[in-house]
Amino acid sequence: MIDPFDGVIGHDRVVELLRREVNTPAQAYLFTGPDSVGKGTLAARFAAALLCPEGGRHEIECRSCRLVRVGAHPDVTVVEPEGATSLGVDQARTVVTRASLRPVESERSVFLFPEAGSMTEQAANALLKTLEEPTASVVFLLVAESEDDFPATVASRCRTVHVGRVPLPTMMAALEERGMEQVVAQSVAVVSGGRPGLALALMDRAEVSQFRDLWLSIPGQVTPHPGDGQRLASSVLSEISPLVDQSVSGEMSKDREQRARRRAEQSLLVNGLEILASWYTDSASLQMGGPVRNSDLPLGGFTDVTPRKAVASAEKILDAVVDIQANLRRELVLANLFAGLGSED
Repeated sequence: MIDPFDGVIGHDRVVELLRREVNTPAQAYLFTGPDSVGKGTLAARFAAALLCPEGGRHEIECRSCRLVRVGAHPDVTVVEPEGATSLGVDQARTVVTRASLRPVESERSVFLFPEAGSMTEQAANALLKTLEEPTASVVFLLVAESEDDFPATVASRCRTVHVGRVPLPTMMAALEERGMEQVVAQSVAVVSGGRPGLALALMDRAEVSQFRDLWLSIPGQVTPHPGDGQRLASSVLSEISPLVDQSVSGEMSKDREQRARRRAEQSLLVNGLEILASWYTDSASLQMGGPVRNSDLPLGGFTDVTPRKAVASAEKILDAVVDIQANLRRELVLANLFAGLGSED
């Protein structure tokens, strides 16, 4: 039996929910969760199931599902930002007009916003009336990292589907099923930080095995000198650059590629910072008689900082994660962080 959700890594609960919704869908869905976690894939697969005459369950892929998969179905409108950053009011007004028309082939029309979080406030307001009084045959699928990316009036009109990170064992098992050796699968799963999209993009990169080592080596390199922090930040960004390149397909427009690179770099930096934070939490835990996560590292190194300093450092790293996710200048965020980690306070 062929199913539009075949091949989705993890997210069993979400998949089951969407399968139940196919025959009687809500008018609008908001898929939220971290970047590269699979929410866009789930939304696209849900679109195929919504338009399929058989609800997506068949022995052989039907014409409707095939057209959705290759991006050629006349009743699926993909709405992406024009330019490098935002989805504007003119695009929203075009959607409003098209949403008033009857479907071409299917019983429904689907409007998919894979980067809905880039919608300007004016665009969201232009779309609001259509969300409040939708045509019965129209389903909106919005994809964003958080409900906070929209005015509350827009988010409240949608059924929110939260897509979380995939557990490490589930990710490893999926990668091994795709022919990856266990040791390599573990490295890729760790680097991806529970993000299937990133894991699949990095499957063939030798640099993956060095990613964890890069971040766990930072506590031994930090100093209080801003210049050293700047050099270390530049080195980290240079080291992850090949992984960013690999995670972005070349078959896209320049603007879309720019956005994809920015998201990929953000995901890798967030994952790396979480690995770095784990070193400091291990340091505090070990010195207080608790367990350590990075048990393969020499335990003596964890005593180079006091427990109090370790906890404060972990908090600084988590603050840096917030800054990275807020799209602040990444090299500056890292340079300030590394100088802070090397300070004596």
